[in-house]
Amino acid sequence: MAAESGQRSLFGEILDWMLAPLLVIWPISVALTWLVAQGIASKPYDRELGEMARSLGLQAASEPRGAKAHSRYALSPEAAALLRADESDTVFYQVVGAHGELLSGDRELPAPPPAPSGSEAIVPWELHLRDDEVNNESVRVAYLWITAEGVNANPNGSGGTLLIQVAETLGKRAHLTNDIIKGVILPQFVILPLAVLLVWLALARGIAPLNELQRRIRSRESSDLSPIDEKRIPDEVAPLVRSINDLLQRLDQSLSSQKHFLADAAHQLKTPLAGLRTQAELAQREIDEGRGTPSELKRSLQQIALSSQRAAHMVNQLLAMARAEDQEHSARRVRVNLAELAMETVRDFVPRALDKGLDLGYEGPDQDGCRLCILGHPLLIRELIRNLVDNALLYTPRGGTITVRIVEDPFGQVCVLQVEDSGPGIPESEREKVFQPFYRALGTNVDGSGLGLAIVREIVLQHEAELTLDDTRERRPGAQEPDGMGPGVRFTIRFNAQPISRMHEHLPQ
Repeated sequence: MAAESGQRSLFGEILDWMLAPLLVIWPISVALTWLVAQGIASKPYDRELGEMARSLGLQAASEPRGAKAHSRYALSPEAAALLRADESDTVFYQVVGAHGELLSGDRELPAPPPAPSGSEAIVPWELHLRDDEVNNESVRVAYLWITAEGVNANPNGSGGTLLIQVAETLGKRAHLTNDIIKGVILPQFVILPLAVLLVWLALARGIAPLNELQRRIRSRESSDLSPIDEKRIPDEVAPLVRSINDLLQRLDQSLSSQKHFLADAAHQLKTPLAGLRTQAELAQREIDEGRGTPSELKRSLQQIALSSQRAAHMVNQLLAMARAEDQEHSARRVRVNLAELAMETVRDFVPRALDKGLDLGYEGPDQDGCRLCILGHPLLIRELIRNLVDNALLYTPRGGTITVRIVEDPFGQVCVLQVEDSGPGIPESEREKVFQPFYRALGTNVDGSGLGLAIVREIVLQHEAELTLDDTRERRPGAQEPDGMGPGVRFTIRFNAQPISRMHEHLPQ
C-alpha cells in the first residue's frame, strides 16, 4: 500500500500543470482589470473637471476691473448652483491670489504641492491634475494658473497670476469602475469553470490511448511475449513501447534459453539416473533369485557408483552455471592471487592426471613471487580454472601434456591465464559452438557434462575479461604429428590487473 500511495498520476500531474497557471493568472487578470478600469473611468471625469477649471479661470480673467476682489472672482449664483447640482459627488472650487490669499470659493481645499527646485516657471493656463483629500475624503483636483488684470498691480499697471482649483469627490468614478469590473469579471466566473471542464475533457481524450495501451497489455496471456503493435499509439509513447518491445524480445530469448537449458539438463540427468535404476533393479533381481555372485554384485555396484558420480558431476556443473550467471553473487569481488589458485588447482588434479598417464604441469610465478592480482570472486575463478583443466584431461589422450600458465604483464595492466594441451584440438568451425551448454565436439566419445566451457565463458563475462581460443601447435593438413598427438588447444584469458601493493586502494571498504 505504501508503494501505491507514493505513485503519481500522470493525468493529475498534467492537469495540475495546466490548471495551476490558469488559477494564478486569473487573480492577476482581476487586478490588472481593476487598474485599467480605474484609468478608463477617470478619463472622462478628468476631462470634465478640467473644463470646469478652465471655465472658472475664463470667468475670473474676464471680470471688470472696478469690482472688489472678493466679489470680482466669486461665482454667480447660477454657476455655483451648477457646481452643487451633482447628487453623486461634491464639487469644490477655489480662486487664490498671487500672495496666497483666498479670493473666492472653499477655504478647505488644500494648496497644490510646491514645484520641485530647479523646475521651470509656472506656465499660465496649463492644466494640472492631482489626487488629494478634503475633510478626510479623497478628491480629484484640476488646477491651473491664469493671468488677470488688477492682480498684484504694479506702478506700470501690469497684471498678476491667480490659482484656480476645482475638486470633485470620487463617487461617480468608483461607480463607473465597479460597473466596468463587473462587466469584465463576471463573465470570467462562467468562462473559468468552462475552461477547466474543457481542459479536463481534452486531457482525458488525449490520455485515452494510454488507457487503451494499458488494457491491451493487461489482456495479454502471461506466455505472450510478442511485440506490442506500435501503429495505434501516440508518437510521444512510441519510444516507451519500443523499449518495452526490446525488453520483451530479450525476455523471450532468455526464457527460451532457460527452457532449452532445462530440457538439455533433464535429458543429460536422465541417462545416469536411468543407469542407476537399471543396475539397482538388476542387482536386486539377482539377489532375489539367488544367482548373484560377489563379482557380479561388485560389478553392479561399480556401475551404480559410476552413474551416481556422473549425476553428481552434472548437478555440480549445473550449480556452478547458476553461480556464474548470478550477477549479485559475482559482484562481490575481493583480491585474488591468480597464481595461487592455479597452483592449487594443478595439485588437486595431479592424481587424476597420473591415472590417465598425462603430464600436468604449471608455469609461472609462485605464490609469493606474483606481482599482480585481480579483482574477482575466488570461488568462480577457481571454478573457471578447474573446468579448463578438467576439459583438457578429458580430451587429451594418454601420454599427452597439459600446461597451466600464468603470464604477468610487465606494465601491470593485465594478468594472463593459459591452459593448453596436446589433444586433438578444436576446428575453427566449432570454436564458437563449444561454449554452448551441452555441446560436445563431433567425433569424440568423451564422458562429460557439456557444461564446462559454457561455465568458463560466463565467468569470463562476469569479470570483464577477454577469452581467446587457438591451437597449441600449427596445424599441418595431412601430416602426422611426430608424437602422435593433435594440434592441441590453448585457452587464453586476459584479466585486468594491478600491482599487489596498490590493490588495497581499489577494494571496497
